[in-house]
Amino acid sequence: MPGSEIEVPKELREFMLDEAEETFLGQKNGAYKQHRYGNLHIREYDDKFLVHTDRVDPRKNPAGHLVHDAPEVLIGLACAIFGGSHVAKKFLNKKSKKTSLASGLISSIIFGYLGYVATKKIKNYLE
Repeated sequence: MPGSEIEVPKELREFMLDEAEETFLGQKNGAYKQHRYGNLHIREYDDKFLVHTDRVDPRKNPAGHLVHDAPEVLIGLACAIFGGSHVAKKFLNKKSKKTSLASGLISSIIFGYLGYVATKKIKNYLE
């Protein structure tokens, strides 16, 4: 089932597919390496591997991967854009351009983070 992770302890078996490619795509979640083999996403830690299957391979369809496997990233970006621009417009009418730019940037970071975290919690709850 996509989203479910399997833990493979390294002492049980050194596990790595020869065809798997090391990649930077995906959240590392503290892993020191990540690998992909088709829709298989493998995170390597000092003592274990965490393995799960994505619905869409991000190397072949990045937008599809964001929609189906990482919607929290899209929602975080949308919250950052819309929240930050809304706050910047409010300050633009009352303050200087520097102040409105700074407030827009800070609020973008805050709204983006809140949107990302909330969506991630909802996604984890539903899985």
